[in-house]
Amino acid sequence: MNFLAVIGRAVLNLLAQIGRVTRFTGQTLAAIVSAPFYGRLLAQQIMRIGYFSLPVVGLTALSTGAVLALQIYLGGNRYGAEAIVPQIVVLGITRELGPVIAGLMVAGRVAAAIAAELGTMKVTEQIDALTTLATNPIKYLVVPRLLAAVISLPVLTAVGDSIGVLGGYLVSTYNLGFTGSIYLKNTVDFAKSDDITSGLIKAAVFGFIIAIMGCYNGFFSKGGAQGVGAATTNAVVASSILILAADFALTAILFHT
Repeated sequence: MNFLAVIGRAVLNLLAQIGRVTRFTGQTLAAIVSAPFYGRLLAQQIMRIGYFSLPVVGLTALSTGAVLALQIYLGGNRYGAEAIVPQIVVLGITRELGPVIAGLMVAGRVAAAIAAELGTMKVTEQIDALTTLATNPIKYLVVPRLLAAVISLPVLTAVGDSIGVLGGYLVSTYNLGFTGSIYLKNTVDFAKSDDITSGLIKAAVFGFIIAIMGCYNGFFSKGGAQGVGAATTNAVVASSILILAADFALTAILFHT
C-alpha cells in the first residue's frame, strides 16, 4: 500500500504542476492583449534572447551542417548515392535540425537566465513589491520575455539554417570534391517554402515553451539560493523535454503523418 501511495502522490503532484503551468500560461496570454505595453522592455529582451544568442546558435549550426554533410556522404557512398548530400543537408537543416538545435541552445542559455533572474526577484520579494506598487508582475516581467522569445527564435533559426547549409557547402566543396555551383543549384532547387516555413513555425513554438518554462520556474521558486538553483535546473530540463515532444507533435501535424 505504501508503494501505491507513493505513485498516487507522484501522479497528483504532476497533475497539480500541469494545472499551475496551464493557469500561469493563461494569465500570461491574457496579459499580452491588455494595456499597458512595455516596448522598451520588449526591445531589451529581444537583444538578450535573440542577439546575444547568435554566436552559440551560429557555431552549433555550422558544426552540425558540416558533420551532417560528411555523414550523409559516408553513408551514401556505400550505395553510390553521394550526389544526394546537398538535398538531404538542406532538408534536414530547415525542417528539423535548425529549429531543434536553436531551441535547445537557447533553452540552455535563456531559460536558465530567466529562471535565475525571476527566481532571485521572487525570493528577495521584488515581485511582491511590484504588486504593492499596482504593477502586474506577469505583464511587466513575463510578457516581454515571452514575446521576445517568440519573435527571436524564428530569426535565430533562419540564421542558423543559412549557417548550417553553409557548413555543409564548405565541407562538400573543400573536402568531398563537390562543385560549388552545382551544390548550390541542387540546394536551391530542392528546398521548398513549406520546409522553411515549418521550421520557423516550430521555432516560434519552441520560443514560447522556453519563455514560459523559464518564467514559471522563476516565479514559483522558493527556499533562497537553493530554490533558485533548483528552478534554474528545472527550467532547462523542462524546456528541453517539451521542445523534443513538441517537435514530434508539430512534425506529425505539419506534414500530416
